[in-house]
Amino acid sequence: MLKVGIVGLPNVGKSTLFNALLKKQVADAANYPFCTIEPNVGVIEVPDERLARLAEVVHTNKIIPAAIEFYDIAGLVKGASEGEGLGNQFLSHIRETALIAHVVRIFEDKNIIHVDDEHNPVQDIQTIETELILSDLNVLSKQKEPKGKALKEDVFTWETVQMLQKKMNEGVPARKVDLNDEHLATLKQFNLLTLKPVLYVFNASEDELLDMDAVEKKARGVLEQIGESNAAYIIVCAKLESDVIELEALEQKEYLQQYGLKDTGLNRLIKTAYDHLGLLSFLTAGEKEARAWTISKGSTAPQAAGVIHTDFEKHFIKADIVQCEAFIEYGGWPKAREAGKVTLAGKEYVMQDGDVVEFKVGV
Repeated sequence: MLKVGIVGLPNVGKSTLFNALLKKQVADAANYPFCTIEPNVGVIEVPDERLARLAEVVHTNKIIPAAIEFYDIAGLVKGASEGEGLGNQFLSHIRETALIAHVVRIFEDKNIIHVDDEHNPVQDIQTIETELILSDLNVLSKQKEPKGKALKEDVFTWETVQMLQKKMNEGVPARKVDLNDEHLATLKQFNLLTLKPVLYVFNASEDELLDMDAVEKKARGVLEQIGESNAAYIIVCAKLESDVIELEALEQKEYLQQYGLKDTGLNRLIKTAYDHLGLLSFLTAGEKEARAWTISKGSTAPQAAGVIHTDFEKHFIKADIVQCEAFIEYGGWPKAREAGKVTLAGKEYVMQDGDVVEFKVGV
């Protein structure tokens, strides 16, 4: 399951956003067997309207969406890498995630105390980035130079570590260092925090949402100042998310329209995280269940089969594949086949988002 860590300084709206996610988790519990693994972890379903339509076609009441684990990484303050604010405990949680969602407060409000007594989004981002770099440097500092007749791989690892330490001591996170596939392979063992992709979540006020062009310009200006003009980001209002999650679907839609929004920030966060990590969903549908499965873009049919069961990849023969819209339009497999909409896919077939699949395996 995809894991996303939510980080940010105190009082930037991080916990408000996470609590809204937890409410979403409970609200959707009828469709997904949710769990809260710890007080700071929640499993949230990936919004996918196609599943309900598929379920109608195959006459099933059981829908299992893809899901994401969100970790609320609390306690990140200046000195977190040295244990301030329970920093080390929570930094270890981020190491288990695939993506960091960095919440940044972009609105000014003198009534909300800032941890540094000054509202400065650029400085806030740099504070968190520095703590993540220091934590990574601490991990890398534990590596020892190979002695004697060392293996070629060990020598390469040591050289890579030294190169990365030099860059990090200059304030450069690992993801901004020019690393080739060989470097990335040897660094995988360290699970570096600053090597993880980052999605910036700018927390705006409700008033700012009424002028999205202005707040977009403000957010892009912050990213330019930190040298990440092309970084992935979304703009949300944590307070609005907390309020809107309490409403029924139709009321949510009407409430969001006041701000020119078509979807909740939570849904946009989930979808953007999915896209930023290069993920897509393929679907299975039968009387037992309608289900979404997560794979990386570019995955082949056998690799997708392996997500369902590892033996399926090994014993893959072929797959019947039809796009979801065609499956729904023709009312299921038989008529979709008659209409020539079903592809008989072999081992080289590259999966597409929304593929409805029946795998044929030799087990």
